[in-house]
Amino acid sequence: MRILAGASVAALAAAMWLVPMGQGDAAMPTRAASVDAQRLLNAAAEPGNWMTHGGSYAEQRYANLEQINAGNAGKLGLAWSHDFDSNRGQEATPLVIDGVMYTTSAWSKVVALDAATGAVKWSYDPEVSKDRGHSACCDVVNRGVAAWGGMIFVGALDGRLIALDAATGKVKWSVVTFDQKQPYTITGAPRVVKGRVLIGNGGAELGVRGYVTAYDAMTGKKAWRFYTIPGDPAKGPDGEASDEVLKAKAGESWSGKYWQAGGGGTVWDAIVYDAELDRLYIGVGNGSPWNHQVRSEGKGDNLFLSSVVALDPDTGKYIWHYQGTPGETWDFTQTQPIILATLPIDGKPRKVLMQAPKNGFFYVIDRETGKLISAKGFVPQSWTTGVDPGTGRPIEVAEARYRTGTALVTPSALGAHNWHPMAFSPKTGLVYLPAQEVPFAYQNDAGYKHKQGAWNIAVVAALNAPPNNAAQTRATRAILKGQLLAWDPVKQKEVWRVQYDGPWNGGALATAGNLVFQGNAKGKFQAFDAATGKTVWSFDAQTGVMAGPVSYTVDGVQYVAVSAGYGGAYPLSTGYVDGPQRIQPNGRMLVFKLGGTAKLPPYDAPTLAAANPPTDKFTPQQIALGADIFEGNCGLCHGAGARSSGLVPDLRRSGALSDRQTWAAVVHGGILKDRGMVSFAKWFKPEEIEAVRAYVGEQAKFLASDEGAQLAAKGADSK
Repeated sequence: MRILAGASVAALAAAMWLVPMGQGDAAMPTRAASVDAQRLLNAAAEPGNWMTHGGSYAEQRYANLEQINAGNAGKLGLAWSHDFDSNRGQEATPLVIDGVMYTTSAWSKVVALDAATGAVKWSYDPEVSKDRGHSACCDVVNRGVAAWGGMIFVGALDGRLIALDAATGKVKWSVVTFDQKQPYTITGAPRVVKGRVLIGNGGAELGVRGYVTAYDAMTGKKAWRFYTIPGDPAKGPDGEASDEVLKAKAGESWSGKYWQAGGGGTVWDAIVYDAELDRLYIGVGNGSPWNHQVRSEGKGDNLFLSSVVALDPDTGKYIWHYQGTPGETWDFTQTQPIILATLPIDGKPRKVLMQAPKNGFFYVIDRETGKLISAKGFVPQSWTTGVDPGTGRPIEVAEARYRTGTALVTPSALGAHNWHPMAFSPKTGLVYLPAQEVPFAYQNDAGYKHKQGAWNIAVVAALNAPPNNAAQTRATRAILKGQLLAWDPVKQKEVWRVQYDGPWNGGALATAGNLVFQGNAKGKFQAFDAATGKTVWSFDAQTGVMAGPVSYTVDGVQYVAVSAGYGGAYPLSTGYVDGPQRIQPNGRMLVFKLGGTAKLPPYDAPTLAAANPPTDKFTPQQIALGADIFEGNCGLCHGAGARSSGLVPDLRRSGALSDRQTWAAVVHGGILKDRGMVSFAKWFKPEEIEAVRAYVGEQAKFLASDEGAQLAAKGADSK
């Protein structure tokens, strides 16, 4: 890299720190998607389309198509691909309606593509300010759009709900769904129910109060709002649909001044409509801060955190709830995908919802009453020994609440199952579940003070930083596992599994062709026999595949599509980077058909800069302080231990690291705010930011030593 003489500190820092963002494609006209209430209700009768997020209102992610099947899947090939303009995480499930694909990419960008050829119809960039990325706990991702009445709806990261003309991509209306001065975000896909667009939000770790809102699809006018937790009692009722139930049920389940730190309870993913019973189910997230001792004085269940709540879709009024983790204290969200089905329970058909949230239990719940039918752990659990069938409450291991010491808990904040979609096949009766095993060390942060707009969890994050020992890091990485489980929800047991050697693998799709499709973090997109789990086809996507696949038809030809692009909470925040470090490629939409012959160009990752430890002398106290600040604030994007996964700059290699002035200008002065690197001046003093440089400098020394040893070993092997 060549830096011109006389370049400003800002320009120098930009060159050393961040990669420029690209721009979208030019707008082009296309025919509109005509979706109304009847089509959405009967979506399963149109298997050639994928008209709503989960394929149908039941969100089973099942494609009743069998042109591609277990017998011929080996003949699948790439039909076409479309490159996105960012290497940040790609989590969207595309919609396909009447031959046109509508999907999103990082930074809430939307594109319409010819579903048979990949030709761009139009694209839309909401131009989200890059500094909003600081409020995004888990990458600047977006999980997709909704369609209704010739419009496409997207929730932008900065809180706007935007209606686009499906024919042109032009904005029809836009509303701001939250106070943009607060650290809320939107990453989830909207849903349209009975002419209303439903959207939630995220941001619990940064100190917000969660809710879900319904807007008129044609005008954007607010219809109702449901808050998931009570607010400041001194302010009285909110004047919203949730007022009555919060007063009657939730208020007494909270203690202390919980509202000062937001409280949490964001609805950032699951919003599912039950067309049979005409009700809505929302999944509610974790508390703010995580630590129950701090959030609510260690008292109360804290309704409706970590719950499924049933609402009236017309009014937003409460019907019932089921709370999986009362008084949650581990970031055990219950926002994970919800599937609706009718299952034979005790010899009788029961209308159920199925969910496998972060806490590690697979739940089967009666949709009519909200009563638990069954719950079974699908991964090892150290925080509980099971669920009491009488009360529906978990039987906790007392030490897991880390009241007096450190608790190594599995599953963890990353979840036994996270947002990655699971699928249900009516043909096999099995749920196909992306599961993972990632432990986390929890310890009460005795020095915790709430920082408005910053990361607030009230646990000691530094405990989970990787050790500066290559052998220990490899040993720890080896215990991090991922699986694709075929789960029998009636018998509550595993039928088969595909075992991976790492977590954060992609969403699932089941098809009538006796297939299950799933991508993984290592860059493989695969098809498995739905009955046995045998791999029948695999494709190298060149980057991790996390998103949920879909299948559709155009002119009698069946296609399978998936967004490829590694990112999200685990890739950003973990320091246990698997394999050789590299800068990740931009994401892509990949579309396959039988006999497809398209090829991806090879990806040659840019050469990484060498480690750049500063020559300054730092005290052990500075380094320790820097570790505490970095791991609780900076490591969320730049990786625990400053070990970047290649999505954002590796600070150990940054040119700014060896220059105190440039480092301060970036981290304290905020000169790269427009690139997403906000100023931390309102939370940390200059000497604290210098301490962070001291800590990252130590990590850079380890990197230099480790890479030097690797080069020496390669040299010895070549002799």
